[in-house]
Amino acid sequence: MRDNEKVKNHIIEITTGLIEKYNGDTKKITARLIAEKADIGLGSINYFFGSKENLITECVQKIINNILAGFTPDITDCSKSDGLSDKMRLISWASQVFDFLFENKAIANISILSDMQNYLADSNSVYTQKGFAFAIRDNKNEETKKLLVFILASAMQTAFLAKNAAKEILGYDLYSKAERDLFIANTVTMLFCGIAGEEDSRHAE
Repeated sequence: MRDNEKVKNHIIEITTGLIEKYNGDTKKITARLIAEKADIGLGSINYFFGSKENLITECVQKIINNILAGFTPDITDCSKSDGLSDKMRLISWASQVFDFLFENKAIANISILSDMQNYLADSNSVYTQKGFAFAIRDNKNEETKKLLVFILASAMQTAFLAKNAAKEILGYDLYSKAERDLFIANTVTMLFCGIAGEEDSRHAE
């Protein structure tokens, strides 16, 4: 590994540790603190990442990505029978992800905004959608399934970003666990009703 790559990876490792230490409160993480802990010159942060903000974003995306990669809702084997319908399974998994966002508000905010500015097929938002897709096991059209999980994840992200005004905008106090669960249940139910309507219409043709 080239020296530059070693230094860059070292900076990411130190910054990730600081993000975790300060519970995602990035206001407490100054460029000077990063440079001091990483034992590098202050200019190295701009040299390798363009800005402290870019460095923080890259680290947050890695943290979220690692969490999503290890996220296995409810059971060890996502394909194992759990006695739930697709709708109830998706409600359960989505509720867990929504809780995670609210338990880690600072890093979730950075991750979501970063994805929205540069939405790619390997972004954390898409990984979340792919995870949700495992909850839908009945024979459904793949395009329909992809659209459903895209709409669900997008609705959750937008609601999260609007959390302070969600009661006024959506009628749900998303800081309340019970109302968050209700928001997820109602959103998933509406999406599944839409699928049922689409399938009924296909059978009628």
